[in-house]
Amino acid sequence: MNYSRNLSDEIKHFFRGGSVLAILILVNLGVWILTKAVYVIFFLYNHPDVTLADNWILHYFALPANPVYLASRPWTLVTYMFLHIDFWHIIFNMLWLFWFGRIFMEYLTSRQLLFTYFAGGLAGGLLYILAFNFFPKFQDTIDISVAFGASASVMAIVTAISFFVPNYSIQLIFIGRIRILYLAIILFVFDFFAIPTGNAGGHIAHIGGAFFGYFFSLYLRKTRYAYSTGIFTSLLKNIGRLFSPGPRVSSPHPNSARPKTDEDYNVEKNSRQKRIDTILEKISRGGYDSLTKEEKDFLFRSSGKNS
Repeated sequence: MNYSRNLSDEIKHFFRGGSVLAILILVNLGVWILTKAVYVIFFLYNHPDVTLADNWILHYFALPANPVYLASRPWTLVTYMFLHIDFWHIIFNMLWLFWFGRIFMEYLTSRQLLFTYFAGGLAGGLLYILAFNFFPKFQDTIDISVAFGASASVMAIVTAISFFVPNYSIQLIFIGRIRILYLAIILFVFDFFAIPTGNAGGHIAHIGGAFFGYFFSLYLRKTRYAYSTGIFTSLLKNIGRLFSPGPRVSSPHPNSARPKTDEDYNVEKNSRQKRIDTILEKISRGGYDSLTKEEKDFLFRSSGKNS
Protein backbone atom coordinates (compact mmCIF):
# COMPACT_ATOMS: atom_id res chain seq x y z
CA MET A 1 0.00 0.00 0.00
CA ASN A 2 2.79 2.41 0.93
CA TYR A 3 4.66 1.47 -2.24
CA SER A 4 1.62 2.28 -4.39
CA ARG A 5 1.17 5.61 -2.62
CA ASN A 6 4.86 6.47 -3.08
CA LEU A 7 4.70 5.52 -6.75
CA SER A 8 1.59 7.63 -7.22
CA ASP A 9 3.24 10.59 -5.50
CA GLU A 10 6.35 10.18 -7.64
CA ILE A 11 4.29 10.20 -10.84
CA LYS A 12 2.37 13.30 -9.72
CA HIS A 13 5.61 15.06 -8.84
CA PHE A 14 7.12 14.10 -12.20
CA PHE A 15 4.31 15.61 -14.25
CA ARG A 16 3.83 18.64 -11.99
CA GLY A 17 7.51 19.44 -12.35
CA GLY A 18 6.95 20.61 -15.91
CA SER A 19 10.15 19.06 -17.28
CA VAL A 20 10.72 18.67 -21.02
CA LEU A 21 10.42 14.90 -20.62
CA ALA A 22 7.02 15.24 -18.90
CA ILE A 23 5.83 17.65 -21.59
CA LEU A 24 6.85 15.27 -24.40
CA ILE A 25 4.94 12.42 -22.77
CA LEU A 26 1.88 14.60 -22.14
CA VAL A 27 1.85 15.88 -25.73
CA ASN A 28 1.98 12.31 -27.06
CA LEU A 29 -0.83 11.26 -24.75
CA GLY A 30 -2.84 14.35 -25.63
CA VAL A 31 -2.55 13.69 -29.35
CA TRP A 32 -3.62 10.08 -28.82
CA ILE A 33 -6.69 11.25 -26.89
CA LEU A 34 -7.55 13.63 -29.73
CA THR A 35 -7.40 10.77 -32.23
CA LYS A 36 -9.88 8.86 -30.09
CA ALA A 37 -12.11 11.96 -30.06
CA VAL A 38 -12.05 11.94 -33.86
CA TYR A 39 -13.52 8.42 -33.78
CA VAL A 40 -16.39 9.73 -31.65
CA ILE A 41 -17.04 12.60 -34.08
CA PHE A 42 -17.07 10.25 -37.06
CA PHE A 43 -19.51 8.02 -35.20
CA LEU A 44 -21.84 10.91 -34.40
CA TYR A 45 -21.90 11.89 -38.07
CA ASN A 46 -22.98 8.38 -39.09
CA HIS A 47 -19.50 7.12 -39.97
CA PRO A 48 -19.15 4.23 -37.51
CA ASP A 49 -16.41 2.58 -39.59
CA VAL A 50 -13.21 3.41 -37.69
CA THR A 51 -11.12 2.85 -40.82
CA LEU A 52 -12.53 6.12 -42.20
CA ALA A 53 -11.23 7.98 -39.15
CA ASP A 54 -7.89 6.19 -39.37
CA ASN A 55 -7.54 7.08 -43.04
CA TRP A 56 -8.35 10.73 -42.38
CA ILE A 57 -5.88 11.01 -39.48
CA LEU A 58 -3.09 9.16 -41.28
CA HIS A 59 -3.61 11.13 -44.48
CA TYR A 60 -3.08 14.51 -42.80
CA PHE A 61 -0.65 13.75 -39.97
CA ALA A 62 1.36 10.60 -40.76
CA LEU A 63 4.58 10.78 -42.78
CA PRO A 64 4.11 9.63 -46.41
CA ALA A 65 6.87 7.68 -48.15
CA ASN A 66 6.11 9.36 -51.47
CA PRO A 67 8.04 12.68 -51.71
CA VAL A 68 5.28 14.17 -53.86
CA TYR A 69 2.75 13.68 -51.07
CA LEU A 70 5.29 14.94 -48.51
CA ALA A 71 5.70 18.18 -50.49
CA SER A 72 2.00 18.89 -50.03
CA ARG A 73 2.08 17.95 -46.32
CA PRO A 74 5.55 18.97 -45.04
CA TRP A 75 4.31 19.31 -41.46
CA THR A 76 4.05 15.53 -41.28
CA LEU A 77 7.83 15.41 -40.72
CA VAL A 78 7.02 16.63 -37.20
CA THR A 79 3.45 15.47 -36.56
CA TYR A 80 4.23 11.83 -37.37
CA MET A 81 6.50 11.52 -34.33
CA PHE A 82 3.60 12.32 -31.98
CA LEU A 83 0.93 10.23 -33.70
CA HIS A 84 -0.21 6.86 -32.36
CA ILE A 85 -3.29 4.87 -33.30
CA ASP A 86 -2.97 1.66 -31.29
CA PHE A 87 -3.15 1.78 -27.49
CA TRP A 88 -0.24 -0.58 -26.89
CA HIS A 89 1.88 1.30 -29.40
CA ILE A 90 1.76 4.51 -27.37
CA ILE A 91 2.04 2.71 -24.02
CA PHE A 92 5.29 0.96 -24.95
CA ASN A 93 6.75 4.07 -26.57
CA MET A 94 5.95 6.25 -23.57
CA LEU A 95 7.34 3.71 -21.10
CA TRP A 96 10.64 3.57 -22.98
CA LEU A 97 10.67 7.35 -23.26
CA PHE A 98 10.03 7.69 -19.52
CA TRP A 99 12.67 5.16 -18.45
CA PHE A 100 15.48 6.27 -20.71
CA GLY A 101 14.47 9.92 -20.67
CA ARG A 102 15.04 10.01 -16.92
CA ILE A 103 18.47 8.42 -17.34
CA PHE A 104 19.19 10.95 -20.09
CA MET A 105 18.30 13.81 -17.73
CA GLU A 106 20.71 12.50 -15.08
CA TYR A 107 23.68 13.35 -17.29
CA LEU A 108 22.48 15.77 -19.96
CA THR A 109 20.16 18.75 -20.30
CA SER A 110 16.50 19.30 -21.13
CA ARG A 111 17.52 21.17 -24.27
CA GLN A 112 19.55 18.19 -25.47
CA LEU A 113 16.68 15.80 -24.72
CA LEU A 114 14.31 17.91 -26.78
CA PHE A 115 16.83 18.19 -29.61
CA THR A 116 17.45 14.44 -29.59
CA TYR A 117 13.73 13.70 -29.73
CA PHE A 118 13.06 15.93 -32.74
CA ALA A 119 16.33 15.34 -34.61
CA GLY A 120 16.14 11.58 -34.01
CA GLY A 121 12.55 11.51 -35.25
CA LEU A 122 13.56 13.53 -38.31
CA ALA A 123 16.49 11.22 -39.03
CA GLY A 124 14.25 8.17 -38.75
CA GLY A 125 11.63 9.71 -41.02
CA LEU A 126 14.15 10.68 -43.68
CA LEU A 127 15.76 7.23 -43.68
CA TYR A 128 12.31 5.70 -44.05
CA ILE A 129 11.57 7.91 -47.08
CA LEU A 130 14.96 7.21 -48.66
CA ALA A 131 14.61 3.45 -48.19
CA PHE A 132 11.13 3.31 -49.71
CA ASN A 133 12.29 5.32 -52.72
CA PHE A 134 15.52 3.38 -53.22
CA PHE A 135 14.83 -0.31 -52.65
CA PRO A 136 12.76 -2.15 -55.32
CA LYS A 137 10.89 -4.10 -52.64
CA PHE A 138 8.85 -0.99 -51.71
CA GLN A 139 8.01 0.33 -55.16
CA ASP A 140 4.54 -1.21 -55.19
CA THR A 141 3.56 0.25 -51.81
CA ILE A 142 5.28 3.63 -51.82
CA ASP A 143 2.05 5.49 -52.67
CA ILE A 144 0.12 4.07 -49.74
CA SER A 145 2.85 3.70 -47.12
CA VAL A 146 2.98 6.10 -44.16
CA ALA A 147 5.00 6.18 -40.93
CA PHE A 148 3.79 7.30 -37.53
CA GLY A 149 4.76 6.97 -33.89
CA ALA A 150 7.47 8.21 -31.52
CA SER A 151 9.61 5.09 -31.88
CA ALA A 152 12.38 6.70 -33.96
CA SER A 153 12.63 9.59 -31.49
CA VAL A 154 12.67 7.20 -28.54
CA MET A 155 15.33 5.05 -30.19
CA ALA A 156 17.48 8.15 -30.65
CA ILE A 157 17.23 8.92 -26.93
CA VAL A 158 17.86 5.30 -25.92
CA THR A 159 20.92 5.01 -28.15
CA ALA A 160 22.34 8.44 -27.33
CA ILE A 161 22.35 7.97 -23.56
CA SER A 162 23.39 4.30 -23.81
CA PHE A 163 26.56 5.19 -25.70
CA PHE A 164 27.13 8.34 -23.64
CA VAL A 165 27.22 6.36 -20.36
CA PRO A 166 27.88 2.79 -21.60
CA ASN A 167 28.57 1.45 -18.10
CA TYR A 168 25.18 2.52 -16.72
CA SER A 169 23.20 -0.55 -15.69
CA ILE A 170 19.58 -1.21 -14.71
CA GLN A 171 17.77 -4.05 -12.98
CA LEU A 172 15.46 -6.15 -15.17
CA ILE A 173 12.98 -8.74 -13.91
CA PHE A 174 14.10 -12.34 -14.60
CA ILE A 175 17.38 -11.08 -16.08
CA GLY A 176 19.13 -9.08 -13.36
CA ARG A 177 21.42 -6.13 -13.90
CA ILE A 178 22.31 -5.29 -17.46
CA ARG A 179 24.08 -2.37 -19.09
CA ILE A 180 21.80 -0.11 -21.07
CA LEU A 181 24.37 -0.22 -23.87
CA TYR A 182 23.54 -3.90 -24.40
CA LEU A 183 19.82 -3.09 -24.53
CA ALA A 184 20.42 -0.45 -27.21
CA ILE A 185 22.46 -2.88 -29.29
CA ILE A 186 19.84 -5.62 -28.90
CA LEU A 187 17.09 -3.25 -30.03
CA PHE A 188 19.11 -2.19 -33.07
CA VAL A 189 19.86 -5.78 -34.10
CA PHE A 190 16.22 -6.76 -33.62
CA ASP A 191 15.00 -3.89 -35.80
CA PHE A 192 17.47 -4.76 -38.56
CA PHE A 193 16.54 -8.43 -38.78
CA ALA A 194 12.82 -7.70 -38.32
CA ILE A 195 12.62 -5.61 -41.52
CA PRO A 196 11.45 -8.55 -43.70
CA THR A 197 8.95 -9.80 -41.11
CA GLY A 198 6.50 -6.89 -41.22
CA ASN A 199 6.29 -3.15 -40.56
CA ALA A 200 9.48 -2.61 -42.55
CA GLY A 201 9.00 1.15 -42.57
CA GLY A 202 8.76 1.30 -38.79
CA HIS A 203 11.91 -0.77 -38.27
CA ILE A 204 13.83 1.35 -40.79
CA ALA A 205 12.74 4.52 -39.01
CA HIS A 206 13.93 3.04 -35.71
CA ILE A 207 17.33 2.39 -37.27
CA GLY A 208 17.50 5.98 -38.50
CA GLY A 209 16.79 7.27 -35.00
CA ALA A 210 19.39 4.92 -33.54
CA PHE A 211 22.04 6.11 -36.00
CA PHE A 212 21.38 9.71 -35.04
CA GLY A 213 21.52 8.86 -31.32
CA TYR A 214 24.87 7.10 -31.77
CA PHE A 215 26.56 9.93 -33.64
CA PHE A 216 25.08 12.53 -31.33
CA SER A 217 26.48 10.65 -28.34
CA LEU A 218 29.95 10.78 -29.92
CA TYR A 219 29.59 14.54 -30.29
CA LEU A 220 28.40 14.88 -26.69
CA ARG A 221 31.31 12.87 -25.32
CA LYS A 222 33.76 15.15 -27.13
CA THR A 223 32.10 18.34 -25.91
CA ARG A 224 30.66 17.21 -22.58
CA TYR A 225 32.04 20.20 -20.65
CA ALA A 226 30.76 22.96 -22.92
CA TYR A 227 27.32 22.16 -24.24
CA SER A 228 24.69 23.90 -22.14
CA THR A 229 24.76 27.44 -23.54
CA GLY A 230 26.96 29.49 -25.82
CA ILE A 231 28.38 31.30 -22.81
CA PHE A 232 30.57 28.33 -21.92
CA THR A 233 32.69 28.61 -25.05
CA SER A 234 33.97 32.05 -24.10
CA LEU A 235 33.85 31.23 -20.40
CA LEU A 236 36.17 28.25 -20.68
CA LYS A 237 38.53 30.14 -22.96
CA ASN A 238 38.82 32.91 -20.39
CA ILE A 239 39.41 30.37 -17.63
CA GLY A 240 42.12 28.77 -19.74
CA ARG A 241 43.83 32.13 -20.21
CA LEU A 242 43.55 32.85 -16.51
CA PHE A 243 45.57 29.75 -15.60
CA SER A 244 47.93 29.73 -18.58
CA PRO A 245 51.66 30.28 -17.86
CA GLY A 246 52.70 33.92 -17.99
CA PRO A 247 54.19 36.76 -16.00
CA ARG A 248 52.66 37.35 -12.60
CA VAL A 249 52.88 40.30 -10.28
CA SER A 250 52.26 39.63 -6.61
CA SER A 251 50.61 42.29 -4.54
CA PRO A 252 50.39 42.27 -0.76
CA HIS A 253 47.04 41.46 0.78
CA PRO A 254 45.57 44.57 2.37
CA ASN A 255 45.16 42.76 5.68
CA SER A 256 48.44 40.90 5.54
CA ALA A 257 51.79 41.90 6.92
CA ARG A 258 53.72 40.15 4.14
CA PRO A 259 53.34 39.78 0.35
CA LYS A 260 51.95 36.58 -1.14
CA THR A 261 54.71 34.05 -1.80
CA ASP A 262 54.97 31.76 -4.79
CA GLU A 263 53.96 28.86 -2.57
CA ASP A 264 50.85 30.71 -1.40
CA TYR A 265 49.98 31.58 -4.97
CA ASN A 266 50.35 27.98 -6.17
CA VAL A 267 48.23 26.63 -3.31
CA GLU A 268 45.48 29.16 -4.08
CA LYS A 269 45.72 28.44 -7.80
CA ASN A 270 45.44 24.65 -7.31
CA SER A 271 42.51 25.06 -4.93
CA ARG A 272 40.67 27.28 -7.40
CA GLN A 273 41.35 24.90 -10.28
CA LYS A 274 40.02 21.93 -8.30
CA ARG A 275 36.81 23.81 -7.59
CA ILE A 276 36.44 24.75 -11.26
CA ASP A 277 36.89 21.09 -12.25
CA THR A 278 34.23 20.08 -9.73
CA ILE A 279 31.77 22.65 -11.10
CA LEU A 280 32.44 21.66 -14.71
CA GLU A 281 31.83 18.02 -13.81
CA LYS A 282 28.53 19.07 -12.24
CA ILE A 283 27.64 20.88 -15.49
CA SER A 284 28.44 17.74 -17.49
CA ARG A 285 25.96 15.77 -15.41
CA GLY A 286 23.10 18.17 -14.84
CA GLY A 287 23.68 21.15 -17.11
CA TYR A 288 24.27 24.81 -16.29
CA ASP A 289 20.88 25.14 -14.58
CA SER A 290 21.97 22.61 -11.93
CA LEU A 291 24.52 25.07 -10.53
CA THR A 292 23.80 27.19 -7.50
CA LYS A 293 23.97 30.98 -7.77
CA GLU A 294 27.23 30.97 -5.84
CA GLU A 295 28.77 28.44 -8.25
CA LYS A 296 27.67 30.49 -11.27
CA ASP A 297 29.15 33.62 -9.70
CA PHE A 298 32.40 31.79 -9.00
CA LEU A 299 32.70 30.72 -12.65
CA PHE A 300 32.08 34.23 -13.87
CA ARG A 301 34.61 35.68 -11.43
CA SER A 302 37.16 33.07 -12.46
CA SER A 303 36.69 33.96 -16.12
CA GLY A 304 37.33 37.63 -15.43
CA LYS A 305 33.64 38.64 -15.84
CA ASN A 306 31.28 40.34 -13.41
CA SER A 307 28.44 38.18 -12.16
